[in-house]
Amino acid sequence: MTKKNYAGVAACLLLAGGLAACSGNEASKGAGAPAQGNAATNPQAQSRNPQSQSSLDALRRGEAASPAQDSALKEVFFAFDRYDLTNDSRATLKGAADWLKKNPAAKVEIEGHCDERGTNEYNLALGAKRAQSAKDYLVTLGVAADRLSTTSYGEEIPVCRENSETCWQKNRRDRFVALSGSARN
Repeated sequence: MTKKNYAGVAACLLLAGGLAACSGNEASKGAGAPAQGNAATNPQAQSRNPQSQSSLDALRRGEAASPAQDSALKEVFFAFDRYDLTNDSRATLKGAADWLKKNPAAKVEIEGHCDERGTNEYNLALGAKRAQSAKDYLVTLGVAADRLSTTSYGEEIPVCRENSETCWQKNRRDRFVALSGSARN
């Protein structure tokens, strides 16, 4: 995404409260992304910490999204154009499942992200499949599905902007955001 388009998406996020409310080029880039709104209009936003760690909230604050602070909720990464889980990803998700079992009040949003290659629409769909893969696996490990939500940001919120495979690998990820509940390690 160009710097101009990035600024346009950020402006839509700040002014309209969500990508779905944007028009023109920015709307097609954000199609399918949830309109988050503020805590007064969105019950999900109310359950988040005041300084939410979601990628979208970080973008709204003008910050870079950092990995979740709880060490048990580590990011999982994907190969190019894939949404299947590797053995390393499954091991990481096992740690997240253990943490969720120890914290029964906690709910987690799974963010699916992609690198910049491919169309915006394709990457939104791929990000959704990546997030759903992680959710499905966590459910098989005994985490209740109603404690897990998914969203896709496609290529829209990268952690790295260089034009290299090393950078693209960092962007092909699922990111986990604890929405509510007590945190015990």
